[in-house]
Amino acid sequence: MASPEVVDIKGHLGNLTKLTLQTPSDEKDKVVSAIAGAMDACLKGKVVPAQIAALLTTMHFLELDYIPDIIDVCAREMRENAAPVPVGALEQVMEQHKSLAAGSYRGGFCDLVGTGGDKHNTFNISTTASIISSSYLMMAKHGNRASTSKSGSADLLQSMGAKLEAVTPDFLPVIYKNTNYGFLFAPVFHPGMAHVGPIRKQLPWRTVFNLLGPLAHPVNELIESRVIGVARKELGPLFATVFEISGVDKALVVCGEENLDEISCAGPTNCWLVNSRKSGNMLSAQFGAFQVTPQDFGFPPHPLSEVAPGGTPEENSMILRKILAGDMDDEDPILHFVLINAAAMLAISGCCEETTEEANVRGIPGDVITKTGPGGLRLKEGVRRAKYAVNSGLAKKQWDGFVRITNS
Repeated sequence: MASPEVVDIKGHLGNLTKLTLQTPSDEKDKVVSAIAGAMDACLKGKVVPAQIAALLTTMHFLELDYIPDIIDVCAREMRENAAPVPVGALEQVMEQHKSLAAGSYRGGFCDLVGTGGDKHNTFNISTTASIISSSYLMMAKHGNRASTSKSGSADLLQSMGAKLEAVTPDFLPVIYKNTNYGFLFAPVFHPGMAHVGPIRKQLPWRTVFNLLGPLAHPVNELIESRVIGVARKELGPLFATVFEISGVDKALVVCGEENLDEISCAGPTNCWLVNSRKSGNMLSAQFGAFQVTPQDFGFPPHPLSEVAPGGTPEENSMILRKILAGDMDDEDPILHFVLINAAAMLAISGCCEETTEEANVRGIPGDVITKTGPGGLRLKEGVRRAKYAVNSGLAKKQWDGFVRITNS
């Protein structure tokens, strides 16, 4: 590591101190600035491993990794150090897909992802739900390999035949010219994590990087709507506040009552809604908080034990293929679990807000369910559309397109 590029972050570390409500704003700004500088140096590979470990450890024990402003600046540094994406070309592709715009959904990119680490070892719910959602939305799923489970999103999709390393920044516009679905493999888009990843894994406690994945989306500025699952309830208001600080468009942060980073099929799920387009103002975390249950989506509750096969990527890919083929039993708990989470993505995007006539013209048959559930969201209409996407083959078509173009 002894090279002219190595920098010393002892000065940054010296500015770190525990923040409280009584901490003067100029002191808070000094700490935030110190962390931003140190994080930038770490992601650029200009810091020796011992100092990276010192930074992450200090932030952990001073509880700085639970301060919204600090989470926001760390996520920003991750995004700024990510591989650059061709924003202009992606905007042109979005224009080509403008027929997807429906209700209050304007045709922007969407993400459906969890922080992981909930230790429930359920089936790959958000990954499957993201594929179903691509029937109606431009999905940009950001993910990685398994960390605490047997089958991470990348592991599953590679088992399904996709070549994820082919999805490079410059290739993204080509992907979206051929399909509404894209998977952005974190190691390809965040090369700076190669300097940090091995060190954080050696530390015996959580670090700030356990939270940053969903906040460091490579095409963040083009994301219109997102559903983010967190593995602990206390993280819900934190993430909602971070989204407010960063000025996101529409976001739904969710945490199952069992500390599950999905909308639970077993019982209540805590939700925090952030919507900058609601009456022209951002909803604050405390005013945007509510709960949903499986019954709000039209399904009975199912114990998590019924949706936790703990399978390998190969085993889980068999389930996913069955779902996309429309061969899953209508009463299967895993299918209900997937449909619930896909419905939430469709509802928060705003595409469910169109009229029956508008939906029929766009090829979605039947009557739109206008009744709203908690949070003012058309959750049952989201379920109706998700079911149609599966049974009509729309979801499989988008997935097949992604596999084909990544193998081309």
